[in-house]
Amino acid sequence: MDLTAGPLFRQTVVYTLPLALSGLLQLGFHTADMIVIGRYASAASLAAVGSTGSLCIFLIMLFCGLAVGANVIVANFFGARDHRNLSRAAHTSVMLAIVGGFSVMLLALAVSRPLLRLMGVPAEILGKSCLYMWIYCVGIPPLFLYNFGSAILRAVGDTKSPLFYLTIAGVANVLLNLLLVIVFQLDVIGVAVATVASHVVSSSLILRNLSRPHSACRIRRKLLRIDSRILRNLVRIGLPAGIQSALYAIANMTIQSGVNTFGPAGMAGNAASASLEGIIHIYTSAYYQSVTTFVSQNYGAGKYDRIVASFRYCLWTPVAMNFLFAGIIMLFAPSLVAFYNSDPEVIAFGVSRLKLIAFTYALCTLMDSITGALRGLGHSVRPAIVTLVGACLLRVLWVLFVFPHHKTLPFLILCFPISWLVVSIVNGEYLWRLLRAKRRATD
Repeated sequence: MDLTAGPLFRQTVVYTLPLALSGLLQLGFHTADMIVIGRYASAASLAAVGSTGSLCIFLIMLFCGLAVGANVIVANFFGARDHRNLSRAAHTSVMLAIVGGFSVMLLALAVSRPLLRLMGVPAEILGKSCLYMWIYCVGIPPLFLYNFGSAILRAVGDTKSPLFYLTIAGVANVLLNLLLVIVFQLDVIGVAVATVASHVVSSSLILRNLSRPHSACRIRRKLLRIDSRILRNLVRIGLPAGIQSALYAIANMTIQSGVNTFGPAGMAGNAASASLEGIIHIYTSAYYQSVTTFVSQNYGAGKYDRIVASFRYCLWTPVAMNFLFAGIIMLFAPSLVAFYNSDPEVIAFGVSRLKLIAFTYALCTLMDSITGALRGLGHSVRPAIVTLVGACLLRVLWVLFVFPHHKTLPFLILCFPISWLVVSIVNGEYLWRLLRAKRRATD
């Protein structure tokens, strides 16, 4: 899909809808994991899997952030119709995914247990948490391949293929969960094995797509190598994004350590609520990816009016959807949390978090849309620094120095909307000045 010409609002909807559906599927499959483990194993097992979430994100985000760089670089070359460098960027991205995937897998296997201990995971569930992490690590290389492959496809306007492949992988994941957890009673082992299998399926399908002769970014085995110039540009944009995501994960690991003080019931309720909040996050994430690609292609084509217009569409549409989903979730909050686990204490913890986060998530949408636009323009270092100070550091300081004075789950989680607001204000002012300067330069 060429995003540099044509009716812009229609294009944003057509491009973003498969991304949103992909997010919905991912959430649905993850929710199925959580429900199966919570209802057919125990609250302790649900807490064990939930406690690993921020650690999983931390271990994979540094390299997966480079997929953002791959998306921007490929989209720039596609918008500029530079087919030679387009091919080099695609092959460099795939090779980087392979090397990075195995490197992170080995690192994760080595540090998972000490990091979980550092996070304060209770002793009664530490063994299950470690077991889940060790199996999950095996699926990191195919996960990287899927992320980089889907970033390449999104950069050239194809969001439907990743959705189709994710559907197939997700169905396999759910079926394996039901088989391994309910029938064979493998507990957290079953959930982890099903997750790894789904990563293998999705990565295999996306590599098959990229290897087809008619692909805009055809991948050939004999051309798989890292182009140093492409890599430098990719790292320049993607590494700050990866560092930002990793720092987010570190901050969230600190928050998880605070959640862990509420015991298995609090941890399970928090995990259930976080899973439900993913429904609200779907449109935020989809439009964040969209604004990055739209801005990247039009920046490559030199069309600044479309850059501004696409940013507006990719901001207000998800904000409206955020409020719609927040209202629906809050209307049925206790029943929705009970799907994960019927323990009244677990439900109470989950609902208390939902009440705070649901209607403040629009701030996260604002923050992500601004960051996506800046990255699409090739400015990735500044957003990473602002996030380090305005979000990550703020959250850590909140947990260490503010939370101890009022130890409730909602007060702990309050640091999320505060950090979203701070980052939005600072990066928003920078984006406004940047767009105004570029418009003056073209007048």
